[in-house]
Amino acid sequence: MHPAAHTASAPRGSGFWVVGAVLVLLMLSSSVPSALYVLYQQKWGLSSGVITVVFALYAVTVLAGLLLFGSLSDTLGRRPVLGAGLVLAIVSMGLFAGARGLGLLLAARAVQGLAVGLATGAMGAALLELTPRSRPALGAQVNSAGPTIGIGLGGIGAGLLVQYAPAPTVLTYLLLVGAFAVTLVGVVRMRESAPDARGGPDAAGAVTSRGRLRIAPHRIRIPAAARGRFAVLILTIVAVWSVGGFYLSLGPHLALSLLRSTNYLAGGATVALLAGAATVAQLLLGRTEALRTAVIGLLGLLSGLALVLLGLGLGSAPVFLVATAVLGAGWGAAFLGSFRALSALAEPAHRGELTAAVYVFAYLAMSLPAVLAGLFTNIHGLHRTSVGFMAAVAAMCALALFATLRLAARTRSEGSTA
Repeated sequence: MHPAAHTASAPRGSGFWVVGAVLVLLMLSSSVPSALYVLYQQKWGLSSGVITVVFALYAVTVLAGLLLFGSLSDTLGRRPVLGAGLVLAIVSMGLFAGARGLGLLLAARAVQGLAVGLATGAMGAALLELTPRSRPALGAQVNSAGPTIGIGLGGIGAGLLVQYAPAPTVLTYLLLVGAFAVTLVGVVRMRESAPDARGGPDAAGAVTSRGRLRIAPHRIRIPAAARGRFAVLILTIVAVWSVGGFYLSLGPHLALSLLRSTNYLAGGATVALLAGAATVAQLLLGRTEALRTAVIGLLGLLSGLALVLLGLGLGSAPVFLVATAVLGAGWGAAFLGSFRALSALAEPAHRGELTAAVYVFAYLAMSLPAVLAGLFTNIHGLHRTSVGFMAAVAAMCALALFATLRLAARTRSEGSTA
């Protein structure tokens, strides 16, 4: 029986919220190790450079999953790809729980990255396809707000467990195993939404599509007509996730240093503050035009980066925390606006492909600058490295703002002459 037929009676809205929960949970689990990095450093004597390598390995394996399987759900269907991603996520949580040194930590992070990379294209496309008809903008909103909600919950939740719960490096991941198992049941029961998924498992267990064996990964392509707009909008994605990568790898350490605190909750709360402010901004700007939202977000990012530099120059924890909130609001708005504008470029049969392409750039922006920051931290110290990093990202934001303003002006001009 066709998998979509098996779930034909599943309500459209329930499937949407199942996929939204998967997105939040995967992002939550990806940020949990960030709150634990300080603990891992102390227990195993790891340097900041090693920590950023652990973080970057996650991003690299996400990229591998995106590049190999980013468009796979366009032909195999969203449900089987999401299910496989959740199974891998459960395996990675088990590896984290059993880690007693750097080796298993690296293995867990790698499997986790592959799980997220495998599921990302399917999640983004399914949210657009299953969006409730009464709220057509909700799919893009959840696509952009889901990561920030998950990252924020992961940061604060892990911080609480590290500070107050027994065996936090085990308990945290066991709780996530249970949560992933529940969402896996939801994915199995949801309806299929991919427009080109025509086949299901045959008697031999192979997956077919339109009568052919099609299990080979697909190359990610950007439609020729959309490449100019894609290049402009992706600058904002790169700027946003460069900030995210820095905060998720070295942000808790920097916060503890400025706060002169040993409370692990403070490190996790810094990540949560960034992500929480991002989520609030996305909710407030959910109905604002996409390019205008991106411009507002870029202005917020520039303001937040200026305040971060001021806080670092003064050595002031209060200024740094205010700066983090402003930066988070800009991050959320810029990601929402650019993602909505990018999602409008894709044809229905290639939504998974384009979504995967967006996240390829996002995870490159998360990983490469974070690794460089970790290496420079070992040489120049955390404070000087942070100043240099924020200044570089500010220059990128200024370039993205200029390009987006030009794109918005051109779009208005084309609309008025149509």
